[in-house]
Amino acid sequence: MARGAGDGTVGKALEVLDQVAEFGRPVRFAELLADSNFPKPTLYRLLQTLTSQGMLAFDPDRNTYSPGARLMKFAHAAWSQSTLAQVASPHVQLLSEATGETVHLAQLDSAQVLYLDKRNARQPVEMYSQAGKIGPAYCTGVGKAMIAFLPEDEAADVIGQQSFHVFTPTTLATADALQEELVDIRANGYGFDREEHEPGIICVAMPILSESGRVLGALSVTSTTQHTNLAGLEQQVPHLRKATNAIAQAAKRWSFPDHHSQKTTTGI
Repeated sequence: MARGAGDGTVGKALEVLDQVAEFGRPVRFAELLADSNFPKPTLYRLLQTLTSQGMLAFDPDRNTYSPGARLMKFAHAAWSQSTLAQVASPHVQLLSEATGETVHLAQLDSAQVLYLDKRNARQPVEMYSQAGKIGPAYCTGVGKAMIAFLPEDEAADVIGQQSFHVFTPTTLATADALQEELVDIRANGYGFDREEHEPGIICVAMPILSESGRVLGALSVTSTTQHTNLAGLEQQVPHLRKATNAIAQAAKRWSFPDHHSQKTTTGI
């Protein structure tokens, strides 16, 4: 079931927004319909409503839909007010300078990884991750680092939503295999990506935790097997720990919501 399904008209509209965004380009009605859970009249009505509200933009010359200006405004507000990106930015930059490697900042978005920031290495390498992109949690360093430190029930829920698609020969292909690795990550305080999502791409990752132990996000130092190995990346753990601690303190001063107080005050 898609996220938002069963949540009435609002949930349906958000599902359509997700669908348009996932194409990564202006998309025609026929393309949306071919991949939609909704009948043609419902999809058309939702698209018309979203367009009239400025959440989508319609190009009459090409007959395509794309994210609208109002949606961009909301996205910018969410980015600056509801993620670690703003307060973490200087510490992400310092970590990149200290290691000379690519650095990623991420948070969990439902059961997936949302990349919030990326600073390239001194010698940039092409890879999947980019700020604003969604990635799998079970086969990325930042994803595993965050899952490992979630409360048991939340971790079980996230693990239950993983696809366990095998990207490479080292991808963790089952929930049991992932659970075994999470034990090691909790014991060490950090984990690795062993070319599990992309061949040749490796990383060491660490969660960003609040004082109460709530998972706020994760940081990773990423490189390639041509440039270094896991033992080499493990030497960056002190830099990584310094950065995650600094971001946690900055988030505290910024009043980043604590898990327990969030439930109490907002009902979420």
